[in-house]
Amino acid sequence: MIKTAETYHVPVLLKESVDGLNIHKGGVYIDVTFGGGGHSREILSRLDDSCHLYSFDQDADAAQNIPGEDGRFTFVLSNFRYIKNWMRYYRVEQIDGLLADLGVSSHHFDDAERGFSFRFDAPLDMRMNKQAHKTAADIVNEYDEERLADIFFLYGELKTSRRIASALVKARQQQPVRTTQDFMKVVEPFFKREREKKDMAKLFQALRIEVNHEMEALREMLYSATELLRPGGRLSVITYHSLEDRMVKNVIKTGNAEGKLKQDFFGKIETPYRAVNRQVIIPDNDEQEKNPRSRSAKLRIAEKI
Repeated sequence: MIKTAETYHVPVLLKESVDGLNIHKGGVYIDVTFGGGGHSREILSRLDDSCHLYSFDQDADAAQNIPGEDGRFTFVLSNFRYIKNWMRYYRVEQIDGLLADLGVSSHHFDDAERGFSFRFDAPLDMRMNKQAHKTAADIVNEYDEERLADIFFLYGELKTSRRIASALVKARQQQPVRTTQDFMKVVEPFFKREREKKDMAKLFQALRIEVNHEMEALREMLYSATELLRPGGRLSVITYHSLEDRMVKNVIKTGNAEGKLKQDFFGKIETPYRAVNRQVIIPDNDEQEKNPRSRSAKLRIAEKI
C-alpha cells in the first residue's frame, strides 16, 4: 500500500515551519527531510511557476510519496549532508530557504522490520539508508566497551551508560545480540520501572544516531546551508532532542556547531544569521494531542545576514 503524508508521517509544525521560509516569487527552496512529503506539498502549494523546490531523502521508501509530475519539483535520493554537492550538480549557486524536520518519521517507527522501535521484535537494524553498511547489531556486537559507553552517554545522555556497555559485551560473548528483544533483555535491568520507556527510547536514540551518523550529517548540512543561503534567505529547522537543538541554536547564534563566540573590534558577536524567533516555537496543545510525537518538537527560524 502506498503511504501518503498522513500515513507515512504526520508533518509537525507544518504551517509555522513553512511560514518561516518567507516564500517569494522566483525563489529556490530545499526540503532536506522529504519523508512523507507533507512539508514539501505545503511548500509547493505556495510556489508560483518561477520557483523551484529540491527535496532530499536518503531512504528509498520515501520516493513512493513523490507528488505527481511537477516542473517546479526535484526529488533527490541522498543524505542531506551532500546538499552542496547536489546544488552544484543542478547548477544552483544560492537558495532562498531551507527547511529541515529532523524527527524520525512515523513510518520508520511503525515498520517493524527496520528495528527502530522497541515495540517490535525485529532485527536490530536502524539504518535510514538501507544500502548503508553498518547496522545497529554490528555496532552492539563489534564496538569495544568504552566506545559503546561513550555512545550511550553522549547520544542518549544515560548515567548508566558504562554498566549497560559492560553488560552488552558480556552478553555477546555468549551469543550475538541480533534483535531488538535480544538487546532489551540485556539492558532492561538497568532501567527503573517508572522510567523504563523513556530511558529505553534514549538508548535506541543513541544507537540510531550512531548508525546513521546523524550529528555529523547535521553539522555538514547546517554549514552547507549557511554557504548556500543568499542574504535574506531563511533557515527553518524542527528539532526533537537536546543534541540537535543545541547544534542548531549554536549555528544560528555563532555560525559554528560548538557555539564558540567570535566578536568584532567593538565586541559585537559575528554570526551569519539573525534569529527570526527569539523563543523556540512549539506545537500548540491541539497539535500535541493529535500527534504525540510532536510534543518534543522545537522550531527555530533564522535569516541569513
